[in-house]
Amino acid sequence: MNIPNANVITQSLTEELINQSIAKGLEVNYLKEKHQILIENSSEWLAKIYLPWNLKFDSKAIFSIKDDFHYALVMIRAGQAVVGYFHDGNLLDHKVFRAYMVRQKQGKSQIKYLKTKGKSRSGSRIRLGETERFFEEINERLREYSSNFPIDIWGISCGKTLWPYYFESEIAPPFSQNQENLISLPFHIAQASFEALENVRIKLGKFHLLLSENGKSIFSGTGTSNQGLDINSDNW
Repeated sequence: MNIPNANVITQSLTEELINQSIAKGLEVNYLKEKHQILIENSSEWLAKIYLPWNLKFDSKAIFSIKDDFHYALVMIRAGQAVVGYFHDGNLLDHKVFRAYMVRQKQGKSQIKYLKTKGKSRSGSRIRLGETERFFEEINERLREYSSNFPIDIWGISCGKTLWPYYFESEIAPPFSQNQENLISLPFHIAQASFEALENVRIKLGKFHLLLSENGKSIFSGTGTSNQGLDINSDNW
């Protein structure tokens, strides 16, 4: 089987890899919380395949298209965020949010700065207020999506520093941190923008493969590497 050096593979190659894994007596499991197929032997993982969000994977290892599929994304970085609502793979609504959260001279986000000093200064109070409103506005929009559409999957990309503050917002998101249909996006996102939203939409429609060192040997026989993968390993 010839697996390319890129992380994107075809459905037919995915099916071939799964069939060969089963024939070799390897474990093939579907992880719902990541929408991912995990291939393992008795001691380690060998391959991880991140599936297109519009496909279902059943117990017989068969893919099928999800009908009337709704999902929403939220991507948050310090001072900027973007949300989007998608139906059957099409982006139907989006909004970019910005907030005055970074102190210009020091370059620190207001959340980090307020842990040390500056809470009483007027500039700090303004930034803190904008930070709080920033998260509230994001969640207001997401709650609109939840009220108006039957969202099947929520996708989130949020830095670890901002994660607790986001979920503790006075206006809560329409999902909990451990909700079954909340998936952390596995792609590196440098900036929360409309362009990033479109880029992720395209990626979510493809199969992405990650091989371990032993997995490269077992499945490719060509020393295939994962070099150049745009993958957030924390979420894989």
